[in-house]
Amino acid sequence: MELWPILLAMRRNKIGAILIAVQIALTLAIVANALTLIEQRMAWSARPTGIDEANIFYISAESVDQPKNLASLQAADLAALRSLNGVVDAYATNSYPLQGGGWSLTVTLAPNQKTPSAMTAYYFGDEHALNTLGLKLIAGRNFTPQEIVVRDADHAPPVAGFIVSQALARKLFPAGDALGKSIFLEDAGVPAPIIGIVERLQGPFIGSTGFLSTFADNSALAPYRPLDDSAEYLVRAQPGRLGGVMKAAEGALTAIDGSRLFHSKSMAEAHRDASHDDRGLVVLLGAVSISLAAVTGFGIIGLTSYWVSQRRRQIGIRRAVGATRMAIVRYFQTENLLIATAGVLLGVIFAIGLNLWMVSSFEMVRIDAVQIIGGAVALLLLGQLAALWPALRAASIAPALATRSD
Repeated sequence: MELWPILLAMRRNKIGAILIAVQIALTLAIVANALTLIEQRMAWSARPTGIDEANIFYISAESVDQPKNLASLQAADLAALRSLNGVVDAYATNSYPLQGGGWSLTVTLAPNQKTPSAMTAYYFGDEHALNTLGLKLIAGRNFTPQEIVVRDADHAPPVAGFIVSQALARKLFPAGDALGKSIFLEDAGVPAPIIGIVERLQGPFIGSTGFLSTFADNSALAPYRPLDDSAEYLVRAQPGRLGGVMKAAEGALTAIDGSRLFHSKSMAEAHRDASHDDRGLVVLLGAVSISLAAVTGFGIIGLTSYWVSQRRRQIGIRRAVGATRMAIVRYFQTENLLIATAGVLLGVIFAIGLNLWMVSSFEMVRIDAVQIIGGAVALLLLGQLAALWPALRAASIAPALATRSD
């Protein structure tokens, strides 16, 4: 089929062709960037925390009045939790992965270092923390009972060492020799060595963009047993027994001091809550992408149908001189392909430009060629499918009907 007659026909109807090409370009730019965001948010939400999420829960006990002896009350709480049927282990902490907020600190390798070597989430835990969380220790050792020190709002004693995530260890010591090296935390004048490295321990922060997301996998665990009016415990249950243990845990703590307010949440619930906004954005972007694609498809159907109605006589003449139905279909499909290709090429430019603006303004990740190519191919296929029905209608026009005078 010669392209020149098609180009001449498009020239006579250039406004419609330009509008469809621009619509395709805008759709590609938006959809390609939407797919990039969807992929980013889904990958972020699916990241492993490093802990045994399926069997861990959090429980807090907030005192209405100042208890006389916080240390004794906490010791009784932990003894009760660890003795429950179905409990693997438990410990007191200041925060937990994906909590939504927690401690973050700078890490330096030398005293009075002006520029931090890294940022990290900061957890408190005793010798039961690794077992409770189900963390995989890949180097070094766990805390010993003798290394655990009490920490309250007024007193932050020095520690014997830290257990850090592999991500933080690699950030601080790229050569892989972090174990045994000393680091400074909390502006402490006295360094403490890294005594253990766990494979993964995600921080408590949930944002997939912004400053906090830049060190989401950097974590340090200090051998502190925190004392506060509001006690926070993490408990690990045996597989399949989480629900029963959660109910029993609140009852056990109530029996010790029923004047406190209790709140519990499973880690699976915490993960769902943390990814709620990301799931909502994915649904919204998916709906927008589908809607834009549908509008573009209907636009192509409408334009091609209009052209068919305007060219009934020409189609009839072509049929009368021997053009087959397939030739008519091929004509309109080729015409639409040319318009869609022009729109896709323009859309690639729009997509890259939009992405560069979003990267600089909203910390979005750079678009991948896969999203652009995939979106372009999808829109070309959509365009051909949308033009097929009007093209088949054109091919069904009888020569005698099309050439009949009104």
